[in-house]
Amino acid sequence: MSTLAYFGIESSGLNLVVDLLILFIVVLYISLIYWTYADARRRIHDPMLVGCATAASLFPFVGTIVYLIVRPPEYLADVRERQLEIAAAEARLAQLDALTCPYCEGDIERTFLKCPHCMRKLKDPCHRCGRPLDPRWTVCPYCEAEVMHGGGGPRSVAAG
Repeated sequence: MSTLAYFGIESSGLNLVVDLLILFIVVLYISLIYWTYADARRRIHDPMLVGCATAASLFPFVGTIVYLIVRPPEYLADVRERQLEIAAAEARLAQLDALTCPYCEGDIERTFLKCPHCMRKLKDPCHRCGRPLDPRWTVCPYCEAEVMHGGGGPRSVAAG
């Protein structure tokens, strides 16, 4: 049985090299088709577009290069993660902005001394600057007056 001579040269060493080169190119071609399919599944939500990208990669090497140029820049998992982070940040901001009265659960702001719905006292004002004081504070952060806690609630005494 006669072996096929490449380029008209009958050399078993040259035939082996050419056979290995052809095998390498075929394996590379098949792996590029698989890589295009796997990458398209991670980046594209529509199965039809994933199939089109895979079909385009069937054109040797050119299809994969075209897919590399037009593919979406980020993975679907990254898009979902970013959307979740944005939703969480918006929820945190809404929570910070929307405080409720501990007595009637009406909407209040941090600077309110009284609840506008139930008229209950929320915070005491600083006697020196008049700004609302948190009951946990020992010093007014606005004017540095000492806050005395005793009897009927917080009371500020001007720092001497």
